[in-house]
Amino acid sequence: MNELLNWQITFPVAAGALILGYLLGSIPFGLILTRSAGLGDIRSIGSGNIGATNVLRTGNKKLAAATLLLDALKATAAALIGWYLFGEEAGLLAGFAAFLGHLFPVWLGFKGGKGVATYIGTLLGVAPLMVLVFAVIWLLVAKISKYSSLSALVATLLIPVVLWFMDQPKVALVMALMTVISWWKHEANIKRLMAGTESKIGQKG
Repeated sequence: MNELLNWQITFPVAAGALILGYLLGSIPFGLILTRSAGLGDIRSIGSGNIGATNVLRTGNKKLAAATLLLDALKATAAALIGWYLFGEEAGLLAGFAAFLGHLFPVWLGFKGGKGVATYIGTLLGVAPLMVLVFAVIWLLVAKISKYSSLSALVATLLIPVVLWFMDQPKVALVMALMTVISWWKHEANIKRLMAGTESKIGQKG
């Protein structure tokens, strides 16, 4: 508990890490890629967000995969740059800010994606082995439930718990905050899951 509360990062460094992470995270790769491919504004279809799931609704799987990868790596880059320049705490803040930047990009009226890719990307930067844990949980829940959204929700819920028991309290705290925000952004999915109207993996419409 003492380690959890004992953050030694200075205000200027923290501010720099947050700004760096936010700017990297707010790069709207989904929008950039779809426009570059001549598919128009991704915000005008489906859910209206800029993430890989909505890009997939264009029918272009390669573009959706590229969006997923780039959205993850921008958070990884933020975390690694912050960590390399100023230490672990700066890396955590930069990754967290990248997650927020993706969800609330200033140049898109603060309307971005839901953050699963950047969540995973942050994990890759600050606790790489947890990406494997995330993947295992996601695959298990997906195999049982056939719901992609439920798989992501369960994985994000369990990751902070695993990190806590692995004696990484600061990382657990940051990921827990991201989990809360991610669940909030998935409110519509949660309501559909509860109503039994959420689309299953491979289901059209």
